[in-house]
Amino acid sequence: MTPAKLKVGVSIFIRKGEQSLWENGVYQNCLFLVMLLLRSPRVESAVLVAGGGDGGPADATNFLADSPVPVIDMATAGQQLDVMFEMSAQLAVPWSVAFRERGGKIVSMRVGNDYVIDIERMIFDKPHGLLISGAPYDEVWTIPEYEVSCKPYFESTFRAPVRLMPHLWSPMVLERAMARAPQGAPFAYEPGRSRWRVAIFEPNICMVKTSFIPMLGCEAAHRAQPRLIEKMWVYNSFHLKDKPLFIGFAQSLDIVQHGLATFEGRFPMFQVMPGKIDAVFAHHWENAQNYLYYEALYGGYPLIHNSHLIGDCGYRYHGFDCEEGGLALRRAFAEHDADLPAYRERARRFIATLDPEGEENVRIYTAAIENLYA
Repeated sequence: MTPAKLKVGVSIFIRKGEQSLWENGVYQNCLFLVMLLLRSPRVESAVLVAGGGDGGPADATNFLADSPVPVIDMATAGQQLDVMFEMSAQLAVPWSVAFRERGGKIVSMRVGNDYVIDIERMIFDKPHGLLISGAPYDEVWTIPEYEVSCKPYFESTFRAPVRLMPHLWSPMVLERAMARAPQGAPFAYEPGRSRWRVAIFEPNICMVKTSFIPMLGCEAAHRAQPRLIEKMWVYNSFHLKDKPLFIGFAQSLDIVQHGLATFEGRFPMFQVMPGKIDAVFAHHWENAQNYLYYEALYGGYPLIHNSHLIGDCGYRYHGFDCEEGGLALRRAFAEHDADLPAYRERARRFIATLDPEGEENVRIYTAAIENLYA
């Protein structure tokens, strides 16, 4: 018997102590999903469910201050919910079996490149990521960037149908974080500078998002146009500074030898961009949908990228072509200020397609939920 209105939960990893929405994209993705679920005509209520870590609902007060829904524990979720989305915390097998036995539906929502992450962790003896636990699932949902690398992997390992769903993003989290930060420059591109400060934000913890191609792209632009780059900021690279191979790679670049490169730790984009950075150079490998891109576009910043999934936004190069990336950076430098109003409008139209509360996204997700009961 299909309930007329569904009570839905989204699992989120909560630990004791300090935790931030900016640690990884999946935490924000949990919020965007519940924002959408609250708009669905088939959903009576939505909650976040504390799981995976050593913390509970009480530990999430600050971490989830921006959440539009309450946080409950796993035991309560097992008794009260109709549909459970496994997202940032993997569900225990006994809980999943019991939940489905009482008629609940379980969807695993995969928003990371688990195929590559799992391979790296198995080969290089890193702490585990996704566990192939044999837990029962009704469906697996993922996003278009993983159609090639992960969809077949999920179908085989989860032994469940895999559905591609729209990627969701809202500037809500960014705007609220900026509002709480000390008053400073606005999160917006400022035209008119004679040289650009270029930032690279790739995490450098997995092969799918690293700083190497952006560094080489900046190097190509610097060799061809030495007065273009004032500074190249390589964030999320501090942990590489004692690795001989990385040191040798970096020191081989003119842009490093000329004193224009700085290697930094990890910071949210909103903390370092305003008034300090003029452009973002990004690169992915089978990971073409990133909140980093959306944040840069939202601020009107020139985004040099190789993504095929962000429409006509930014300045695109292809694949691993760092020379074309350098040309894209030079084109951005030449065109961006004059094109800024049109660039902002293209970005606005694209960002609207990501809206968790947008009519089309709500319709697609609602239809997928209804299909669980077909």
